[in-house]
Amino acid sequence: MPPAPAPGMIRLMDTARIGIIGGSGLYAMDGVTDVRALCPDTPFGAPSDEITLATLGGVRVAFLPRHGRGHRLLPTEVPSRANIAALKQLGVEKVLSFSAVGSLHEPFAPRDFVVPDQLVDRTRHRPDTFFGDGIVGHVAFAEPFADKLGDVLFRHLQQLPGVRSHHGGTLVCMEGPLFSTRAESELYRSWGCQLINMSALPESKLAREAGLEYALVCMVTDYDCWHPSHGAVDIQMVIANLNANARHAQELIRRALPDVAAAPRDEAIAQAGKFAVITAPDKRPPASVARLRGIIEGV
Repeated sequence: MPPAPAPGMIRLMDTARIGIIGGSGLYAMDGVTDVRALCPDTPFGAPSDEITLATLGGVRVAFLPRHGRGHRLLPTEVPSRANIAALKQLGVEKVLSFSAVGSLHEPFAPRDFVVPDQLVDRTRHRPDTFFGDGIVGHVAFAEPFADKLGDVLFRHLQQLPGVRSHHGGTLVCMEGPLFSTRAESELYRSWGCQLINMSALPESKLAREAGLEYALVCMVTDYDCWHPSHGAVDIQMVIANLNANARHAQELIRRALPDVAAAPRDEAIAQAGKFAVITAPDKRPPASVARLRGIIEGV
């Protein structure tokens, strides 16, 4: 593999319009060519690990291991601002995010795939915005996922042999790293949530601020702890189901990439941050403006 360029130096050939965030196994698949490893320097620090740029089915893609190679980072420790900023620097416009989730809803069984459409934030220790340090901005987030992108992914999920898939559902993102108590699990169910994980936030919020379309593919590994026949979450069971789901995720990526690449951009999302800043121009600290330049449109 050729050496990575110096931090902060991005060559034209080291760009991609599609980013994929998930486990490192997602890009260990046949047919991947022109592989290069980069570790972009961002104003928010280094990303979780090297970003692998590769070509798959004629489409240039940037793969980012959310928890670092070897799964070294707690959900709370994932540098989401640096991750999204790095993808933006590489030219990414659309993000496909893959995540293991627990099910709070009987029909969503272990090893099922779900493309959710709503989100509840229960995180509390994570930097979750690019704004601050003298610059105030507000971005609409009523529809947290790029629905048109989700439609493309779900259409291909339906065609995967041996995979049960579902479209729609509300995901609650908790802090972790411990799994839920039974009382918490039942509370989230009473709210109408169907899925639970530890990684959709602040990733999805930051992607929206940066104008990146973000679609989440949830891979169910367990029934959390509410299910009467399930008991407490067993990490060995979670890992076994995760490995099985990873193979299907690879096939989904392979099949869906051409259509994802061909789909027109959602301009409402692309321009989400254009008019977000309400701080008077003459009151914006130059250092903060410099940090956001290239990440937030209109700064």
